[in-house]
Parts: sequence; C-alpha cells; structure tokens
Amino acid sequence: MAVAGPRAVELGFAEEAPAWRLRSAQFPSKVGGRPAWLSGAGLPGPGVLACPRCGRPLAFLLQVYAPLPGRADAFHRSLFLFCCREPPCCAGFRVFRNQLPRKNEFYSFEPPSETCPPDAGEDVCLQLKPGTHLCRVCGCLAPKTCSRCHQAHYCSKEHQLIDWRSVHKQTCTPDHVDHTVPDHNFLFPEFEIVIETEDIMPEVIEKEEDSEIIESMGEAPEEELESMARHESREDNIFQKFKTQIAHEPEQVMPQLLNHLKADRLGTSVDWGILAVFTCAESCSLGSGYTEEFVWKQDVTDTP
Repeated sequence: MAVAGPRAVELGFAEEAPAWRLRSAQFPSKVGGRPAWLSGAGLPGPGVLACPRCGRPLAFLLQVYAPLPGRADAFHRSLFLFCCREPPCCAGFRVFRNQLPRKNEFYSFEPPSETCPPDAGEDVCLQLKPGTHLCRVCGCLAPKTCSRCHQAHYCSKEHQLIDWRSVHKQTCTPDHVDHTVPDHNFLFPEFEIVIETEDIMPEVIEKEEDSEIIESMGEAPEEELESMARHESREDNIFQKFKTQIAHEPEQVMPQLLNHLKADRLGTSVDWGILAVFTCAESCSLGSGYTEEFVWKQDVTDTP
C-alpha cells in the first residue's frame, strides 16, 4: 500500500456576473464575450488573430488572470486564448500573454473596488487607453474604419459586413455616434471564472502481490487476456483517474466548458479533448505588449 502526499490545485467555476465585473479594470478571469484586455498597447492585430486554415477572424474563448507573486514586472498578468469557431474548420488556436507592473499607465496603484462603480453602464467599451479602437463585433484591435461615418471600427471586412447587416446600415451617419452594439451571434456566452483551491487528501493506492496477479492471469482464457490488453491501456487508466478526480467538484468548468459555450455539437462547432497552454518558463517581459505563447490541442478520438 502506498500513500501519496497532500496536494492542492486551483479549480475554475463558470458563473454569471454583472457586466462591470468582467471589464479590464476588475482584472477578471472569464469565458466568452469580448476580451477584457489587460493593456491597450501592442494588442495582437488581425493578422495573428486569423485562423491559419480558413483565414477567418478568431473568436475570443477565455482569459485567465495569473499574476506572479514576487515578480514586480508581472504584478498584473493575463493569458488570452482565441479559437476558430467557423464550421467545418474550427482548427485555429492562438494564445497571448500580457503583464504589467503595479505602477503602470493603465490602472490605479490601489486594488479595484469590490462594489459596483456609479458609472457602470451597459455600454460596450470599444476604446482603450491610449486611444486604441476595438472592433464592434469581436472586441479585438480594429484598424479599419467605416468610410461613411468614420465612427465605427472593425478588425476585418468580414466583421464590418456582419455589423452592417445587423444594425449599422440604419445608424450610419457622420453626425451620429452609435454606442449600442447588437448581438452579432459571433461571441461565445460570457461567464466569470471563479477560482477556488481544492485540497486533495492523501490517496491510498492498493498494490496487489505479484503472485496474485500472475495467478489470476494464468486462470484467464487467452481470448480474455487479449481483450484486456486491447482495452486497458495507459490512456484508459489516466482517463479513469481524471473522472475520479473531477467527481469531487463536478461543477468545475474544466470538463464542461463546451457545454457552457453551447458549442458542443460535434461536427458543426468547435471541439477539443484537451487544450494545454505553455508559457515562457521565465515569463519574460517584452514591455506592455502581448507575447504569443504556445497552445496544444488534443482532439477527441474514437477508440474501438
């Protein structure tokens, strides 16, 4: 019998939250909606936020606020993950890291208030410091402007066309600033990711005696042994351990994200088995801009 030592992991739970809690000034971890950019400088442009396979603009999937204790240059630190949601492609994933010291040009030195600010409205923020414009459809960097009114900004022709058909055709005038942004049916549903620590109790692992294993194998028919060898792989054991672990907190967002996003229709929407994000081990700072990191996607495969 072996006893594993106690461990602690952080779990994320997707919960509904008021709009003001999901804005940049609150440093949220969240799923869906528009990205709550950490800083307005050096945003990733349309070129890197296009699917490498189909070329269409990627959609914001989630962000995680992950500051590094003891690192002055990473007092604020967030990771932003984007994906292609256009069927039948749904292949492209990109992830970006941004970090800031506590004293910076974007935020107060003191922590934000936990109460709703008096000026908290429902208007979507489409402009960041220092004057960076965001796309009306996806909330990403918007270098393109409506040539008629010069008030609406977009990341691409695709999103300009979506907005034109939805509402901008009726509101496009040089003297009218349209602060109402409709639902373009492009963004994923928005939730706050609430982080909680799960304490894992020591795990007791029973080990069978070698003689018992050999004896039981000797009694099994050859066909049964071959069947066991085909189906009881290392991956099966890992998956069983995964299911056992998440059973302690079945509401955690990890195994249910596709369901929260209403994007779990196989073959017609984005899908994955595992998304693993790797960042620089030293979290090297490149100023206030955004550094692309590596994301690895493992597909769900059918096993016989």
